[in-house]
Amino acid sequence: KALAHPARLRILQFLAETQTCITGDISDELPLGRTTVNQHLKELKDNGLIIGQIEGVKTQYCIAPDKLKLLKEVLVGFLEKIEKADNFCVKNA
Repeated sequence: KALAHPARLRILQFLAETQTCITGDISDELPLGRTTVNQHLKELKDNGLIIGQIEGVKTQYCIAPDKLKLLKEVLVGFLEKIEKADNFCVKNA
């Protein structure tokens, strides 16, 4: 569910592209409202995909590397099972 919304995927992509933790308001960097960003950050944090640490009046966000590694392993395993099933629909020409 945490990855089901395009805004959350964009936030994760932004964090990955910056290759560093982001301090401050991510909504300044993305075409999303502050309230929307905060709701999605909460969802990502609650699901362990990002880490947020309060530093003064700002929060520093970064991708949680352990959760990302686990997610990658699960997704690769899932895709390998689908590939091995070899029951793809074939469109008749």
